Amino acid sequence: MAVKADRAPGRVAYINARLLDPASGLDTTGGLLSEGEIIKDVGPHVTANVALEGVTVIDCEGLCLAPGLVDMRVHLGEPGEEHKETLASAGRAATKGGITSMVCLPNTEPVIDDMSVVEFVARRARLQGLTKVYPYGAVTKGLAGKEIAELGMLAESGAVAFTDGLTPIKNAQVMRRALMYARTFDLMICQHPEEPSLAMGGVMNAGETATRLGLTGIPREAEIIMIERDIRLVELTGGRLHIAHISTSDAVEVIRGAKARGLPVTCDASPPYFALNEVAIGDYRTFAKLSPPLRDETDRRAIVEGIKDGTIDCIASDHMPQDEESKRLPFANAAAGGVGLETLLPVTLELYHNGHMSLLKALGLISSRPADLLGLRSGKLSRGRPADLMIFDPDRGWKVEADKLLSKSKNTPFDGRLVQGAVERTVVDGRTVYVSD
Repeated sequence: MAVKADRAPGRVAYINARLLDPASGLDTTGGLLSEGEIIKDVGPHVTANVALEGVTVIDCEGLCLAPGLVDMRVHLGEPGEEHKETLASAGRAATKGGITSMVCLPNTEPVIDDMSVVEFVARRARLQGLTKVYPYGAVTKGLAGKEIAELGMLAESGAVAFTDGLTPIKNAQVMRRALMYARTFDLMICQHPEEPSLAMGGVMNAGETATRLGLTGIPREAEIIMIERDIRLVELTGGRLHIAHISTSDAVEVIRGAKARGLPVTCDASPPYFALNEVAIGDYRTFAKLSPPLRDETDRRAIVEGIKDGTIDCIASDHMPQDEESKRLPFANAAAGGVGLETLLPVTLELYHNGHMSLLKALGLISSRPADLLGLRSGKLSRGRPADLMIFDPDRGWKVEADKLLSKSKNTPFDGRLVQGAVERTVVDGRTVYVSD
C-alpha cells in the first residue's frame, strides 16, 4: 500500500540489511541511520545498538537496502493530459517501484519552455509528498523545432537538462545552435534519435515481421542517421549530448566509437529494448507498439552487450502512459508508448538474474549513474546525502498484470511477464512513502 507521511521525519535506524551502494561498491551487511532528510551514518557498525531514545528502528530482516532509483525519462500527463497520468498517480506508481527521483519530459500542455511551468511542476510535485520530480526544459519554444528556448533561465529555475522529448530536433542548424548554447552553461541536450522523414508513416520495425503482418516499417537507419548527424554536431560544437532509448546494434557501435574519441556523448536504454524484441507484437498487440519500435533479436542482444560494456550509461523507464481509447485501436492507428515505473527495477534485474552483470552494477544503471549524469544528489548511500532509499527483495517473483498497476494508464508491454525483484519499502527524504502489503 502507498503511504504518505506528512510529519517531518526524526531519527530512523535501518538495521540487519544487505547494504548496496553502486557508487562506492559497498556490498555488506549492516545498517543505515537517517536524521531528518539526510543520511547520518551507514555501514556494518550501524546495528541495533544505535537504538537509543528517540530513534525509530526498522529491521530489514536481511533484505537489500539501496539508494532509491532515479528514472531519467518519464512522461507525465500533468499539466494537460491528466486523463492519462497525474503527478499523484505517477508518484504512487514510482514509489511502489522504488523510484525516489524522476525527471519528466517537457511534452505537457503548456510545454515546459517557460520558467513558470518549471516552477508549477516542482510545486505540484512537492504538494504530493511522494517521488521527487525534476523537469526537463524544452530545447525549442513550443517544441516546434525552430527557436531555441531560454535554456540558461530554465536551468536557473530548476530544469536539469533539455530535450524536445518525443519529437526529434530535425533541423541540423537548430541542433547545432542548441548544443553551442548549452555548452556555454554546461547543460545537456537529450535527443530522441529518429530521422522523421524516414520514420514517417511507420508503425513498427521494418523487416520480415512487418511484411508478414502487413504493417509499414520504420527502418533502423532512421535511428542511426540521426545519431551519426548529432555526433558530428558534437564534434563541431563541443556540446554535451545524451541520446535516449537507443534500440539498434549500429547505434551502439556509433556511440562506442564517439566515446573512444573522447566526445561528450552519453546514452540510455529502456527495458523493452533489452528484454523484448519485435516478436512481442504477436497478433497486433498494441501494448507492444513503442517509439522507437521494438527491433529484432540481433539488436536486442546488442543492447544487452552495450549495457554490459558500459557503452550505454544508464537505463530509464521511458514511461509513456496512453489511455485505453488510444491503445484499443487497430495497430496502425494506436498510440505508441508503454508505462514502466513499476517494472523498471525487476526488468533491469533480469540483467543480474541472467548472469550478465553483478547486482551492484545493475542497480547503478538505475540509481547513481543517471543521478551523476543529471547532477542530482540522489542515488548514493553516503553520509550527508538525501535519505532516498528502497528496501527490496531481488529474488521475490511476481507476475506483471496490467490491471493491477498503480499507473493511471495500464499500457505495459510486459503484461503477463514473470519477473523477480519486489520493493518492500520506499523512503523519500527520510519519510516512508510506500510499504508493500
